[in-house]
Amino acid sequence: HHRLYEFAKSALIKIFVHPYVTVCDLYCGDAEKWDIAQIGHYVGIDREAWESQRKNYTAEFFEADPCSEIFEKQLQEKDLVCCLQNLQLCFETEESARKLLHNVSSLLKPGGYFFGITPDSSTIWAKYQKNVEAYHNRNIVPNCIRSESYMITFEVEEEKFPLFGKKYQLKFAHDHCLVHFPSLI
Repeated sequence: HHRLYEFAKSALIKIFVHPYVTVCDLYCGDAEKWDIAQIGHYVGIDREAWESQRKNYTAEFFEADPCSEIFEKQLQEKDLVCCLQNLQLCFETEESARKLLHNVSSLLKPGGYFFGITPDSSTIWAKYQKNVEAYHNRNIVPNCIRSESYMITFEVEEEKFPLFGKKYQLKFAHDHCLVHFPSLI
């Protein structure tokens, strides 16, 4: 799981990042992923304060929550905005998703790129529905999906997938919200 995530991050950066672009990283966490990308300027935004480390590019860090605060125009437009961690946190409500998308669009230069990483809700929900069908004859609605490598438990047993706020827990993670991709787009 972790190696696949790291591979996806590296691949997205290699595809979208060109030398000397300006980058805004939402829920930034580690800024090290940008060290080999030859970016020009970096802005990291996270709910927790981060100390700037010595980099080959200029860097700024802001303590803010991209899905609960509206960013004012004090942040200049960037070539690239990404969210490589915690994108699913912004889909607890439609309002928080809209705030995230408002912030992304106000941060991007015309022609700029936004990309992020989040679990595929369609795959997770399809596996859940298949599990529900398997238990249908027993009048049981299971609240989890299991495999050898993970267990996804849903907060509430439901037969319909809400567009926002469908919480689940991965056995090696905390609560997350499924991202309904058409709502993101």
